[in-house]
Amino acid sequence: MDPVRVRLPVGGAWATVREHLVERLTGAGPGMVESMFAEGLVVGADGRAVASDAPYRAGMFVWFHRELPAEVPVPYPVEVVYRDEHIVVADKPHFLATTPRGTHVAETALARLRRELGVPTLTAAHRLDRLTAGLVLFTVRPEERGAYQTLFRDRRVRKEYEAVAPYDPTLALPRTVRSRIVKERGVPAAREVAGEPNAETRVELAEHRAGLGRYRLVPATGQTHQLRVHLTSLGVPILGDPLYPEVTAPVPAGDFRRPLQLLARRLEFTDPVTGTDHTFTSGRRLGAWTSHAAWATPTDHTGPGHPGDRRP
Repeated sequence: MDPVRVRLPVGGAWATVREHLVERLTGAGPGMVESMFAEGLVVGADGRAVASDAPYRAGMFVWFHRELPAEVPVPYPVEVVYRDEHIVVADKPHFLATTPRGTHVAETALARLRRELGVPTLTAAHRLDRLTAGLVLFTVRPEERGAYQTLFRDRRVRKEYEAVAPYDPTLALPRTVRSRIVKERGVPAAREVAGEPNAETRVELAEHRAGLGRYRLVPATGQTHQLRVHLTSLGVPILGDPLYPEVTAPVPAGDFRRPLQLLARRLEFTDPVTGTDHTFTSGRRLGAWTSHAAWATPTDHTGPGHPGDRRP
């Protein structure tokens, strides 16, 4: 994984680089920063180890690899749907984060693909929630990364999702849902508030049976948890959602039985580098739709357990 880069700020009374990092990296644990300096793991712009008594210089950059946390392996593969010299399109399973964040570092789609494909420069062009399965676009060349990220920023990628949620015969569909969604830092769930809409989703019912509906969702915007919030606002929250309509107890690590029934099904875009028109489709299936009985009565064991999280 990429090293952590730290810029030494202006101001402060630190005599050495080490003193600043000890104060800054409070979560590293007692003696961890000193140990990193002793082992030569903190390096400067020239790639050389920074001495433990190196004087503090405001504006200086240092790099280091943080200690990896213990992670429960996600027992599903990341499938490569497409690969060329510019991009990789992957089909991510539920429970696997797209990129390193918080306690998820090695068990991320990016880390796995870098190892498996041998492409250390691979970078995600966008993000997909850890609990959501489906298609993610990665870029190969650092100098081309901005061109692909701009596709998403300028809404020139057509994304289509699929979700399984309760069926409500009184709910008039299709419809376009527009609202203002805010996500506050440190608060798990996003919420809708009054004001100018910043989120828009086209919601269609593909089919229904046994009290469940399979919904096609086409977002025009990309607010955090947008699809989950919009289906909840319609009275049909997505199955397996631990945040909506209300926050529930955290799922124990290693319990993969009830994945969020949300899938990034299709990606369509014109390649900004090659000019090729791309359309990609996920090969995954949502377990609550393909195996309703198993979903409705989960067993008491933990483990992989759900057929819908694997390609057929």
